[in-house]
Amino acid sequence: MTPDKQLAGFIAKFAVANQRLIRGLRRAMRRRLPWANELVYDNYNFMVIGYSPTERPTDSAFSLAADAHGVILAFGYNGTKLADPAGILQGTGKLNRFVRLSSPNQFDEPALSALIDAAVKLSKAPTKSQKGTLIIRSVSAKQRPRRIEEKVTRARASAR
Repeated sequence: MTPDKQLAGFIAKFAVANQRLIRGLRRAMRRRLPWANELVYDNYNFMVIGYSPTERPTDSAFSLAADAHGVILAFGYNGTKLADPAGILQGTGKLNRFVRLSSPNQFDEPALSALIDAAVKLSKAPTKSQKGTLIIRSVSAKQRPRRIEEKVTRARASAR
């Protein structure tokens, strides 16, 4: 199976509204960072697409992370180093900060656009001039439900 088909299958696990959001955010990110490799992880908690100039996760400037509740833009390794005069970053971890996303149009907002540009500059590896590729890095056998209604149904079934 091709990486594109695998990713389509990962996205299909989500509610329709989140599927549209994930696809739209990914298209917007590909237009903005055509040189970046997309490193995909379909993990227990999140389906993650990291944007990296290399194939190394630690070189990723940031990631789109999706769960049943929506999508965030996670500034992993350099999140706490980013200047955030608009105060849009959330989180209190030692490294990571994030922004909740509801539309691809948010990438055009000046505050978020500046954070994205700053994160790219902070990433360890130089940007490539060529087109990035899609790389499926890992798939967890066990995963949390990707749709909210699944959580309700499973909770009811286990209560019986």
